[in-house]
Amino acid sequence: MANPVLVALAEARRQRAPLFARWCERERETFCPASPAAVARFAREHGGIGVEPLWEAILDISRAHVSLGLADPTAGAPVAIVLDGIAKLSPPQSWPGPWKERFKALPHDLKRFIADHETRREKSLRRTQHALAHTNKMLVRLRSAERTMKEDQNGEAESQQFDHRRQDSGASG
Repeated sequence: MANPVLVALAEARRQRAPLFARWCERERETFCPASPAAVARFAREHGGIGVEPLWEAILDISRAHVSLGLADPTAGAPVAIVLDGIAKLSPPQSWPGPWKERFKALPHDLKRFIADHETRREKSLRRTQHALAHTNKMLVRLRSAERTMKEDQNGEAESQQFDHRRQDSGASG
């Protein structure tokens, strides 16, 4: 006869991560504590459900382990690399090569935050560059108009001086 406390504890674990619990039963893997390799294999096999539902299932696995004081099997590179292959989040273009490789080992939620932040930063940078280019064009037009105005004023002044001299020479003659 099974210990009722252990049965209740096992059921509570299954309720915390039901998708992983069913997978473990089917694959004859240990649910808790789970190995990072088992969680990575679970993630690879369930990639078809989409990255967000899969990420929620992985968070459930993490919470189940951490709440029991066990090591988090989802925190390592094996799970992150599998999720990276499913999510296809690219490291920021501005990052140097070695850091781009390290990006792959980050947890999915952190990669998503960095990628979203980088996208917003790039859009903001492009908007700023566009506004600067527009402002520079306007400045060139204004300077050109100013030069033209000065040339017109100088031409008018010279014309008035010429007319004034002609009037003066006509009056004295």
